[in-house]
Amino acid sequence: MIPKDPVMLLSYVNTQLRDNYASLDEFCGAMDVEKEELLSALGKIQYVYNPETNQFL
Repeated sequence: MIPKDPVMLLSYVNTQLRDNYASLDEFCGAMDVEKEELLSALGKIQYVYNPETNQFL
């Protein structure tokens, strides 16, 4: 289960992307997470996904 708190979610997702997944699409598929919901949740705290670095910045 992924965290609901946006700051904890940011840390969790970036760690997972760094250590286990080559892309956000791969992470979302494996974790059964809606990509748009994740982008929206992290967008609320001013973070956007950067595919070149495979992390939210």
